[in-house]
Amino acid sequence: MKIGFIGIGKLGLPCAEKIAEKGHTVYGYDTDPNIQTTLVQKKETIEDTVKDCHIVFVAVPTPHHPDYDGSTPTHHLPPKDFSYDIVKSVISEADYHMNKNQILVLISTVLPGTVRKEIVPYISNSKFLYNPYLIAMGTVAWDMVNPEMVMIGNETGEHDIDVGELIYFYNSIMENHPRYVVGTWDECECIKVFYNTFISTKLGLVNMIQDVAEKQGNINVDVVTKALADSTHRIMSPMYMKAGFGDGGACHPRDNIALRFMSEELNLNYDIFDAIMKAREIQSENMAKAILKHGLRVYFTSDSYKPGVEYTQGSPSLLVQHYIKMHGGEIVSSKPDVIVRVHEIDKIPPVTCVVFDPWRSYVSPNEKQKVVHYGNTRTFK
Repeated sequence: MKIGFIGIGKLGLPCAEKIAEKGHTVYGYDTDPNIQTTLVQKKETIEDTVKDCHIVFVAVPTPHHPDYDGSTPTHHLPPKDFSYDIVKSVISEADYHMNKNQILVLISTVLPGTVRKEIVPYISNSKFLYNPYLIAMGTVAWDMVNPEMVMIGNETGEHDIDVGELIYFYNSIMENHPRYVVGTWDECECIKVFYNTFISTKLGLVNMIQDVAEKQGNINVDVVTKALADSTHRIMSPMYMKAGFGDGGACHPRDNIALRFMSEELNLNYDIFDAIMKAREIQSENMAKAILKHGLRVYFTSDSYKPGVEYTQGSPSLLVQHYIKMHGGEIVSSKPDVIVRVHEIDKIPPVTCVVFDPWRSYVSPNEKQKVVHYGNTRTFK
């Protein structure tokens, strides 16, 4: 194939060169005239770069202000989005010189909602996909052809002809057999940024153990972190990766609360667990408000924190019920406006009402029940 690469800097050039190594003809454009490459055919303009290409990749920066790069303290600064000026300018010009037989692919990192609101309005001639990369500096070329996954986003999240063509291309260069995740633009934006912040959160927790070792004494942080790293049944596994109710039971909320006390006692000067507990409560209140949109009389299929047990200590179901009542709702045992499916295996009474399902798996057996799959806001069928 003929492949175009707009942006052949520290990210784009190793990727473009790897594609060329795999036998494709690659044209590249960058505003820096000093970039040296023997594998990529450099072009003077975007127009010359995209001409006759099957696929054109855009790998330009979405920079923050220099004060926000993390090399100096940032938590005291006001929240600030990336700058999309470069992306919009390049996308607009590339699309102007392309046609409906060409695919324009953005790989730059953007926040969820950016493509739909700020990028797509500049697309009128080409076919457009969002395809952010999971690549680390120092291993860019290897990561390019050995990715953990390949995210491909389009408007509806459907596996259409354009998605198939991009996958066909990637299959021609991949050295492993990656999984392909096809979603909406917004879903792929989420996967990329939350993948990165998942790592940041993980490191923040691990380094907190290090701080505790230093403050408390008699602790080798490596003994603790290895024990956790080898725990592949729950924490280092797909377990707890389905959104729904918050955590519960006699241990989880209680442990977070106790660790808040420890953070203060050891003078760590930060409190990760305050943010965790606050998020748990706000998430439960958000769910309660969403339930009340469908009626004030609410029936919960269970008060327990876990399916198959009767225990209610730390129950997220009871926490949501608390916010239901706080916002004017009523918890009832009969004639409900809304049934809330607390556990994925809970049976739903065959009554006329709204079924609110945070697990997004319930299918109503009759037309009397409207089903709300909380957390799925796709508008495309």
